[in-house]
Amino acid sequence: MPSPYRAIFAEPGTRSFTAAGLVGRMPIAMLGLGVVTMVSQLTGEYALAGALAATVALSTVVLGPQVSRLVDVHGQRRVLRPASAVTVTAVAGLTLSTLLHWPPWTLFAFASLAGCVPSLGSMVRARWTALFHDSPGRLHAAFSWESIVDETCFVLGPMLAIGLSTAWFPQAGPLAAAVFLAVGVCWLTSQRATEPVPGPREERSGGSALRTPGLPLLVATMVMLGVIFSSIDVVTVAFAEERGAKAAASLLLAAYALGSGVAGAAFGLLPAADAVGRRWLLCVCAVGAGMLPLQLAVGLPVLAAALFLAGMAIAPTMITTVGLVARLVPRQKLTEGMTWTSTGATLGISLGASVSGWVVDRVGADRAYLVPAVAGACAIAVALVGTRRLRRLPAPRQQERHQQEGTDDERHQHADRSGRHEERHLA
Repeated sequence: MPSPYRAIFAEPGTRSFTAAGLVGRMPIAMLGLGVVTMVSQLTGEYALAGALAATVALSTVVLGPQVSRLVDVHGQRRVLRPASAVTVTAVAGLTLSTLLHWPPWTLFAFASLAGCVPSLGSMVRARWTALFHDSPGRLHAAFSWESIVDETCFVLGPMLAIGLSTAWFPQAGPLAAAVFLAVGVCWLTSQRATEPVPGPREERSGGSALRTPGLPLLVATMVMLGVIFSSIDVVTVAFAEERGAKAAASLLLAAYALGSGVAGAAFGLLPAADAVGRRWLLCVCAVGAGMLPLQLAVGLPVLAAALFLAGMAIAPTMITTVGLVARLVPRQKLTEGMTWTSTGATLGISLGASVSGWVVDRVGADRAYLVPAVAGACAIAVALVGTRRLRRLPAPRQQERHQQEGTDDERHQHADRSGRHEERHLA
């Protein structure tokens, strides 16, 4: 293991909570796809399956940040277990509805609650931040490591969801996702020593973390990245199917994830940058540029190479985005802030899947790679428009120190006034 990664895992408890995060994050890549596979196998209605998956994704967009906001206020253990219980119950109700042939509205009712799934990635990154908030180098390595964990989930999750539902029974994929969530949450929340401590009640004012200057820019960019993620998935499957090799789509997408994982591991070896905003802008531009070779793919081997290259910009962009969130958002709202970026990506994933599917039906898969290319151009445009403002923003750690210094000065002034008043009284 390279030295930066060896250094972060020297801290007690780090191996255990990142392993728990890996297990608990599997539903991110499994649940929606498992629902699609289950419903399409049972009913043959892809429209219904897609609508249910979209309902799960949209409920995650609505409920996810609220769960994380409660975590910042009450702590991970007190919130994650009830929230995951809601998700597990909803998934169980959804699968039971298919077994008992309940009306379609019950499927949507349970799907709308399944989005209460906590963002385990944000919870784990909050633990890393609590450990290494005074060590930018080690925090950078920790965020890079978590990007590798993310890619592992997105490689294994779809294979498990589809494989279990097709080889065992249709409901196996969603149920396995619920089991992964329950085990991961229980394992993570049992580790109290590394759990971030909620801030004092008086520091929790100011509304949502989304009001933090600079965070809406990051969320808007993540929406465009989400469009890229899902549109590449949809178009690649269609591309392989048009060439009579639909099964090869999983290998093509694995090349995409492998490129991201390799780049993420290498990125963690670089020193942490003071100009994180500039590095983030360069990464976003690299993502947009990586969409161009996809337009030239004429066969599966060329497409595999183009996807590998395109994936190499993904993990560094995600790492720098999380690093910016850690700098911009006050520590007492950090979990919510990180969840907003993943929520933006989830929203983009929903949009990208529907748009790219529509384009594939009308112009074919070859031309449909224009969808991620346009999304990449939009991401660059959003980043360029907002990056100047982002550079002018002070880090909240500096704001917190200034506020603390101001509070200390006020205390000293109050003590001086009290002392002078006592001296006059004695005189």
